[in-house]
Formats: sequence, structure tokens, C-alpha cells
Amino acid sequence: MSPFRLLLLPFCLIYGFITWIRNKLFDWRLLPSKSFSIPVISLGNLSTGGTGKTPHVEYLVNYLRENYNMAVLSRGYKRKTRGFLIAGPNHTANEIGDEPLQICRKFPDIIVAVHERRRKGIEKIMEMHPEVNLIILDDAFQHRFVKPGLNLLLTEYYKPFFNNFILPCGNLRELKKGARRAHALIVSKTPRVFSPLDRKYFLEKLNKYQLEKVFFSTVEYGPWVPLLPECKKNTTGYKTIFLFSGIANTSSIEEHLKRNCQELIVKKFPDHYQFSARDLEKLRQEFKDTFGRDKAIVVTEKDAMRLQQKVLLDKLKGLPVFFIPIKVVFHNGDQEKFEKLVDGFLAAYSLFGKTQ
Repeated sequence: MSPFRLLLLPFCLIYGFITWIRNKLFDWRLLPSKSFSIPVISLGNLSTGGTGKTPHVEYLVNYLRENYNMAVLSRGYKRKTRGFLIAGPNHTANEIGDEPLQICRKFPDIIVAVHERRRKGIEKIMEMHPEVNLIILDDAFQHRFVKPGLNLLLTEYYKPFFNNFILPCGNLRELKKGARRAHALIVSKTPRVFSPLDRKYFLEKLNKYQLEKVFFSTVEYGPWVPLLPECKKNTTGYKTIFLFSGIANTSSIEEHLKRNCQELIVKKFPDHYQFSARDLEKLRQEFKDTFGRDKAIVVTEKDAMRLQQKVLLDKLKGLPVFFIPIKVVFHNGDQEKFEKLVDGFLAAYSLFGKTQ
């Protein structure tokens, strides 16, 4: 911890005490936590972001959508609207948030909704779409007014919660012991080569949090997709790549891109950053001033959602700009075990109703 963050330690104690009291009020049932007549699966984290929740939501959607009339509910972080909205492909990230827009466009056959109050959001979905028989909550681990039947917690391999500190000294939203509320934990963004020793290290560190199920996942990158229709990828590759990104953690995509170029230039912005025309003008000028012809600009799939505005796309015309879709892959048989956990929860719910 840096000396500056040490100065914030008194604020950490205050914040930690507030979150502890809040969680106790739910534990003691002095604050209401509602369960529902249909199964609810929640994905979330203890940290402020960067664990890869969205691709794990997409994994669940892809796995379950053939057998369920499902809906995904998010708060729509950083959107400029309020209240309940059903996402549509013509919405913008400003209206519904970048993550719901990405899920909506990728899976047009499911319902994607946003509401800052998840309990009201679920009630609204069930009222408007009574055919829905499964809801997935995105980033709802701290939203305890809803009691999910299956509570999944994510932590990132390079920044696990057990090595972190509570805000503002670190990036944790609540005390580490909050992990015990999870029915299972997924260690995300692990290296492609994941050794048994790494697995053993994490399992030993996580043992004190009484987690019954722990899974390990990594990210697999797909083919580059042009951001603009007229953009064509150089079949011989690129020597210089500009990574232009506003996500919480770029370490994984940086590692991936470094294997595909000689020089990686990173232009990093805060998480969920709304790019401006001026940002893109500066990028265009720097791209032009950088020596060489074999160069390209890469953004993440989430960044691409925030660039879907005419005024921004116009600034990128004529430039080789691509985004890279990603998907979650589990290590060493964990896929089968994870899907068995999900299937078991849903089977029990169909037999006995509320499991919590």
C-alpha cells in the first residue's frame, strides 16, 4: 500500500464499519431481502470492477437460453437515464449502459433490462413478461434487497480480493468476509497455462472464506471485428497497435495484443469512460504522427458500445479500428463442474420452488 493510501486508513475503517453494519442489518433481517417465485442467478464481485462479469453473464446466457425464457437485469452503470428500461438494439450506451447494450446486441432473443433498483426491476420484468422463468442479475453481489437462489462471486487472478484492501485504501466495496455469502467463486482472467500449483495456492488462500465451490476461468479472444464497415484487416498483421480503452482492467488484452505486434501503445481511460470527439481527434492525430504503415487501433467490445454514436464514428472514418470479442473458457474440467452446479440449482428450483 502506498504512503498516500495509508493516510486514508481512517476513512477505510469508517467505510468498512458502515458496510459491516449494513450487511448485519440484512443478516438479522432488519432490512428486507426478497426471493422470487422464479430462479434468480446473481454475478458480482467484491472489488469495484475489472473481474470480467459481462463475459461470464454471456456464458450463462449462451448456455441456458435454449431451455429458458430468460432475462438479464443490470443497473446500467453510467447511463444518463433513470428507472426501468427494456434494452433494444437502437438504444445507446448513454441510455442503457455499455454492458446491457453489448448483451442486447449479442443476444437479441432474450430480454435485457436496466433498473437501478434490482428488486423493482425483477418485479417489472415479471409483470411485463410473465413468460420469463429465469433472471440473471449483473453486478448485484452487494444488492442485498434481492436474495438470489445462486450467488456467484468473481475475483480476478492478478488482483484477487484476498490481497486487496477496502475503499478508499484499496478497491473492495465491502469487507473480505463478505465472500462467504457466495455459493461459488470464479477466479477469472487466469493465464492460459494454469498450473496445479497455482490452483493449490488460490484454494489455500480461499479456504478461510468457507467457499464450497471454486472454479477457474480464462478469456479467449475471437477474430478482430471492424468497427466501421469499410475497415479491412491487414492479413499480414500489424507492427504497431494502439489500444484505446476505457475499462477497469486492461492487463489481459494487453498481454494478448503484445503477442501480435512489435509495439503496443496504450491509451487508457477510466472504467465506463464516455469518449468525446476531442479524445478521438487526439487519437487520430497521434496515430497519424506515429511512424510506420502497419498500424491499427484496437478497442474492447465494451468500448465499441460507447463509440456507437455518429459524431464519434465520423471521427474514426478512414482509420483501421477494430474490436475483439471475447468469451469465457474454464480450466481443467471446471466447465463441467460449473454447469453441473447451475443445472443442479435450476433442477432443485423447479422441484421445490424457492431454495433460500
